[in-house]
Amino acid sequence: MAIKFFDKLSQNFTELLNDKDDYNVIIEVENKEKTFMAHSNVLKCRSPYFRKELDTINPNENNIRTIIKQNISAQIFDIILKYIYGGIINLENIETRVIFNLMLEASKFELEELSKKLETILIEDKASWLKSHFSLVYHTIFINNNFKDLENFCNDIVAKYPNLIFDAEDFTSLQESALVSLLKRDDLQMEETKIWEYTIKWGIAQNPTLPIDLDDWNKDNFLTLKTTLQHCLPYIRYFHISNEDIWNNVEPYKKILDKQLWKDIIQHFMSPNQPKKSIILPARTILIPELPARSKEPFSTIISDDHAAEISSWIDRKNTTYPSTNYPYEFQLILRGSKDGFAPQTFWDMCHGHAARTILIPELPARSKEPFSTIISDDHAAEISSWIDRKNTTYPSTNYPYEFQLILRGSKDGFAPQTFWDMCHGHAGTVVIIKVKGTDEIIGGYNPLAWDNSSASSNYKETNDSFIFSLKNGNIQNSILSRVKAPNYALLYWDKDHQKSYGPLFGINELYMCSNQYNFTIDNNSYFGNNGYYEKSIRTSGNFSIIDYEVFKVNSKTT
Repeated sequence: MAIKFFDKLSQNFTELLNDKDDYNVIIEVENKEKTFMAHSNVLKCRSPYFRKELDTINPNENNIRTIIKQNISAQIFDIILKYIYGGIINLENIETRVIFNLMLEASKFELEELSKKLETILIEDKASWLKSHFSLVYHTIFINNNFKDLENFCNDIVAKYPNLIFDAEDFTSLQESALVSLLKRDDLQMEETKIWEYTIKWGIAQNPTLPIDLDDWNKDNFLTLKTTLQHCLPYIRYFHISNEDIWNNVEPYKKILDKQLWKDIIQHFMSPNQPKKSIILPARTILIPELPARSKEPFSTIISDDHAAEISSWIDRKNTTYPSTNYPYEFQLILRGSKDGFAPQTFWDMCHGHAARTILIPELPARSKEPFSTIISDDHAAEISSWIDRKNTTYPSTNYPYEFQLILRGSKDGFAPQTFWDMCHGHAGTVVIIKVKGTDEIIGGYNPLAWDNSSASSNYKETNDSFIFSLKNGNIQNSILSRVKAPNYALLYWDKDHQKSYGPLFGINELYMCSNQYNFTIDNNSYFGNNGYYEKSIRTSGNFSIIDYEVFKVNSKTT
């Protein structure tokens, strides 16, 4: 029987790291501003990288070898060195960006165990950060191809939302291995002719000396492009591009294709049943969400699809009625009197346990008079009004100059991120109010600009007048106001694909609402980080969930 005492062993080796008497290696990092002392035997034993590195360095007269690593931060190397000696890392209070960089450096030092563990942590616990820094992550992980799980994680996203990469400004700087990995995907949700166009665009960008006008290209120019794209071209689904697109988009570059392939492409459209010598890849799978097929028998003998669409609209509290051909609910028959009987007991027996979608009386409930907000009071509204007007004193709660017009309330309109963008689109001068789950915090932000859900790509909006804040429920003396400090990055308006998961974002990941499950109250992916784009910290950095949120349009009161 083996008895293991790893904790004590780890403790002793960590103490050895702090022993400055017997070291024989000096490691200089962060542009030589920070120095670490270590022992060559430990480094060689734990890291193949250091074994090779130390064998190339001659010791000085004191038998000490010096390793210079200028581009690694002292914080990250300190964590790595403690892992090498003690097998322990402490990620508490470590920002996700540091964890990501730590994973990259661990891979460089060939610390596979540490690198793989950090990769798993990022995927399982930091998915929201990976998605909000998607371009950075995607362009980085393919450099040395050591992060297969992250590659798969990212490619699963890109396959569904290819514009994240293909429409990005830095698309042409994509690693070849990353592009090839996407072209291999059978589920890449993009038309094949578009995939071809982007592939050509990427290939040309790798060769900036190619003539701009295709008419000026010579044989060597086409050969250059063919060589550049030699690992990409085999994964284009040529036989699933339309005749018109073949002629307009592929034919101008036919010289980069093998002669037999081009011959087979032409033959395919002239005589599709003839055998071909080229490999024919299957068409990519296109995911088309469909409503379930309706049965031919009418679902009801009393109401029609028009009625069902109207009732569905009431359930969702819509101001307009769904079309009768496309409403989001299925009306599943539980009981029909003419079929099951009219005894009152039959109702209770057959409807027992059924919830949610049983509608008996098709009418909207009468609206009662409600306070303007279920989260903030007039005291809070007066205080926010004072911040908007940059007042040094707070307006009285009985006489502040703005009307807070409710645009959206999560508990009334739903907590899907897309709802925010749909209902707030076009509204300027708005306040987002967020009630944090598990605390008495009320946090939020003010946007003087109009929200816009129509952008094809995410982009920052510039303003000097936005701010974020924290309110203590019922005690405005503890409020925190934080005005924008970096106006160029005041707010981020997400592209259409990101709107499915992300709500409003202030600064660069300073304050944002997020849900991977498309409901802000289900997960805790909303986030605040004191990143310096606004003046002050309004709460402890980290993720949070919400109970409810409201968005108000702040209008000047008419007198």
